[in-house]
Order: sequence, then structure tokens, then C-alpha cells
Amino acid sequence: MGMGMSRRCVPFAPFEGKLSESLVALVSNAGIHLKSQESFSPEGDNSLRVVPGDVKGAELMVTHSHYDHADADRDINCVFPIDRLRELRQEGLIGGLGDKHVGFGYSLNLKETYEVTAPQVADAIERSKADLVVLTAG
Repeated sequence: MGMGMSRRCVPFAPFEGKLSESLVALVSNAGIHLKSQESFSPEGDNSLRVVPGDVKGAELMVTHSHYDHADADRDINCVFPIDRLRELRQEGLIGGLGDKHVGFGYSLNLKETYEVTAPQVADAIERSKADLVVLTAG
């Protein structure tokens, strides 16, 4: 550690379970939400959308305008691999999917993301009974 650098606590929670018995949830800031849910604001939006665990890929969409999501529009699994997780479940590599996933918006207000959105995402996932979380970005 160099001069002037302080030690920071990096949250680390080692996984001690078995993947084949674990439930997995998806969390993404790629602008993912159900087609029936309100779109994210193109001006920046730190809100989140809770997505049911049994969602089909065809029920999802992306509304962010700050990145090219043409590939995700064709196959949502590019940024939200819900169908790939189901395949892993069928192969017995994971135990299943949590009963909810989370998509949230993007904002340059990182303080709000850290202090408001992140705790809301954590709360939603904690209630999903998931053992593991796969994070994706857009």
C-alpha cells in the first residue's frame, strides 16, 4: 500500500454451497424490464423493476438509449441470460432460479445509485431466496 492510500473494506462473501442445489437470480442495469412495465427514462433513471422468476425471455425488453442493444432486442439473453440459466438447471448444474430478478436503470448520479438503488436491489434479491446472483451490465 502506497503513501496516502487507505485500506478499504471490500465486501466478500465466499460461496460455500453446491451450485447444483443453489437458486440463482439475475440483476442487471442493462435497462431490462417486462414489456408490461414502465420504461426507464432516457434522461437517467435509478429506479428498478422486479421481474418474476418464471419470466420468459420474450416477455422482456430493453429501453436504455445510451448503448446499442440491437443484439439484446433479438435475444435478451445477451444481457439477461434467463434462458441460459434454465438450460443450466435442466443440465443439473444449478438448482434453479430465484422467484424474482431485478432490472434497474442507469444514472450518472452514482451517489443515488450507491445509497438508494443498491440497497433496494439487495432487499429485493434477499427476499428472492436466491443463493447466488449473476450481475450483468448494459
